[in-house]
Amino acid sequence: MEECIINSPLGYTKIIGDANGISSVSILNSEEKITDVIPEILEDCVIQLNEYFDGTRKVFHLKLNPIGTDFQNKIWDIIKTIPYGKTISYLELAQQYGDIKAIRAVANANGKNPLWIVVPCHRVIGSDGSLMGYAGGIHRKQWLLELESPYKQQSLF
Repeated sequence: MEECIINSPLGYTKIIGDANGISSVSILNSEEKITDVIPEILEDCVIQLNEYFDGTRKVFHLKLNPIGTDFQNKIWDIIKTIPYGKTISYLELAQQYGDIKAIRAVANANGKNPLWIVVPCHRVIGSDGSLMGYAGGIHRKQWLLELESPYKQQSLF
């Protein structure tokens, strides 16, 4: 497995992957040394993340290899279909899975997503519109949703 650490607008980001695909993209809560030379196998992921943060990328085209249970992978596959700039509730996610009684398990799988931003778990919100349950911190979830929002806050001055 190769890995690198890059700086993003939301903090230091660690990327792990190999020839089988990207297995992890995670936000770090501490300052880390930025990788001087990005491993070739991770270069495309770094480029696409930077394009996302620049606002020029709305869809990721990466070979992914997340480590999870069959159930988790099914939920992550559904999450990947949530369009840029849109949100769904945990209940809607459970409905798309096909079992609304599995809402807690669905929420748990969402929270264990190892591919921050690439599998856009930040687009899953509470049924009342609240920004709940985000491993990277609610402030980051809000920032990502604002980045993707078609309605940008305008300055009054």
